[in-house]
Amino acid sequence: MRRPYASRAMALCAAALMLCVSLLATTARAESVTLSYANFPPAITFPCVQMERWAKEVEKRTNGKVKIQTYPASTLLGAKNMFRGVVKGQADIGCISMSYQPGVFPFSFSCNLPVGFTSATVASLTLWDLYQKYQPKEFSRVKVLTMFTSAPSHIMSKTPVRSLADLEGYEVRASGTLAKVMAKLGSTPVAMPMPEVPEALQKGVIEGFVTSFEVLKDMNFAEGCRYETYMDLPVYPFAVIMNKRAWDGLDDDVKKVMNDLGREQALWTGQYMDQHVIEALDWSKKKYDIELIHLSPEQYAIAQDKIAPLVQEWQETANKDGLPAEKILLDLQALKAKYEKEYPVQ
Repeated sequence: MRRPYASRAMALCAAALMLCVSLLATTARAESVTLSYANFPPAITFPCVQMERWAKEVEKRTNGKVKIQTYPASTLLGAKNMFRGVVKGQADIGCISMSYQPGVFPFSFSCNLPVGFTSATVASLTLWDLYQKYQPKEFSRVKVLTMFTSAPSHIMSKTPVRSLADLEGYEVRASGTLAKVMAKLGSTPVAMPMPEVPEALQKGVIEGFVTSFEVLKDMNFAEGCRYETYMDLPVYPFAVIMNKRAWDGLDDDVKKVMNDLGREQALWTGQYMDQHVIEALDWSKKKYDIELIHLSPEQYAIAQDKIAPLVQEWQETANKDGLPAEKILLDLQALKAKYEKEYPVQ
């Protein structure tokens, strides 16, 4: 007669155990979070390579408390709507190129000026330190997680550019600040999306283009552009930003992990980019026998004089926006000199 009661007791114990397991699982789920991270260029490019590295580091350093779901190649947000999308919460985190939105990021454009950066490492650390010091209002609606830049831009062309005279009337693909730079140097800048460049080169619409050297390998541009002229033209600044509500919802230990990664990620990305440029040039030399060209010191100095007015133009605009432009430039040059000694070009 006691067996029904024993069975009932066992059933109650099993139910209680199941409830405990369920509560524990619910608690574990409540303590973990998955964040979306949007990026716009293809997965093989350096902004996305750094994204994957950062995501893995966050997951590792939070012991799996935070997981990052990455979305490269504009699968969640595109370049031009990235900032707004993060502000609105369409993505928790996003990588933006400030150069895609002229006039929106006047402070950040200080590192997009023709100031002669020779490496992404130096430029990335300079940008990060400047941001930390000035905390510009252009980022007041988001949490900035890290910043970095592209490598310096150079000329890649079908025919050699050995002097500034070779640039007279030379039609090159260039956008943003680089378009202004190339116009100052006497060439004719042509605006077009990067995917259209191979066909434009083949049809003779352009003779070359201006960006950083890694594309020689990543996009196989070394096949059509066998002449590469070093110019140390502007880098492009990037920022990784986070929705403020999503940031505020994180635990303090998670915030510390992300804050601690800020400068480290800027340095890592800069060094990765510089090494990748070296690898791309070596690959292009072996596969296509490209020629690397350096302007004479005299020609280089003349080029710097020609593009110097662009710095003055930025100062005037920045001052109108309420920024201490002269002080920012002085700090930029001081940081640039400091990091050039600490991280000399290989």
